[in-house]
Amino acid sequence: MTALDPRLHAFRPDLADIRLRGRVEADRFVAGEPFAVIAPTAGLYRHPAPDALLETELLYGETVRVFETTSEGWSWVQSEADDYVGWVGRDALSPEFSEPTHIVIASRTVVFSGPDIKSKPLDILPLGARVALSGEAEDHNARYGLIRPAGAIVMQHLRPIDEPLPDFVAIAESLAGTPYLWGGRSAFGIDCSGLIQLALDLAGIATPRDTDMQEVELGELLPLGENLPALQRGDLVFWNRHAGIMRDAETLLHANAHHMAVASEKLTQTIARLGKAGLPVTAIKRLA
Repeated sequence: MTALDPRLHAFRPDLADIRLRGRVEADRFVAGEPFAVIAPTAGLYRHPAPDALLETELLYGETVRVFETTSEGWSWVQSEADDYVGWVGRDALSPEFSEPTHIVIASRTVVFSGPDIKSKPLDILPLGARVALSGEAEDHNARYGLIRPAGAIVMQHLRPIDEPLPDFVAIAESLAGTPYLWGGRSAFGIDCSGLIQLALDLAGIATPRDTDMQEVELGELLPLGENLPALQRGDLVFWNRHAGIMRDAETLLHANAHHMAVASEKLTQTIARLGKAGLPVTAIKRLA
């Protein structure tokens, strides 16, 4: 029986996704129930504990399949955006949701209580959040999308969900200065693979969550020798557990713990610094 990646398949000795019946052993199998994320971001954790490691984040409007909810308020779920499995606080989820129609394309946007920039702010949603519009409204300041179940967002911060942005590098560049956060996947805090995933997803390219998955699945491998190949904007550079995006032939954009932010620097500087830590470049990939 082929070993399955527990990051991407919901199985434990006591419980597993019914779709894995025959592939894994478990005491019981369940189909799970669809829920939507109703918090701006929701942490997905390895274990159901307050001090557990943050594996990744779910964004507002994304959907998950809930397999179990504990009496302590934790739900064991699988993201339907990228298949990641983990534990999330039950209060961040709702079984009632509308199919998203638009996606947030600003790094952050305010949800107003009504179509008026002076109305009470209800929340702040990050880049990549998904919303369902029930209509539009306009005043002398702006045009607004009216979102279900309540609230309004200026239309210039939204884009139809079926119209991807054309330049994923520009999306990543818009997050320059965002704080580095291990497991982060939003403009509130982000890590290296989260930056790549978020930017590519908004450009309509489905992308796995972690660097090892991205290194395997994305793009075509460029040859690595004594010298770097000629690089171009959009090339992806990988190290063991780190990755970044080339802004041009020489400049790397990456979320990293050295700058504690999304930052740009010469690729040669990054290679030298990580090389001193025993981390050579493992791959350079070019997207079609």
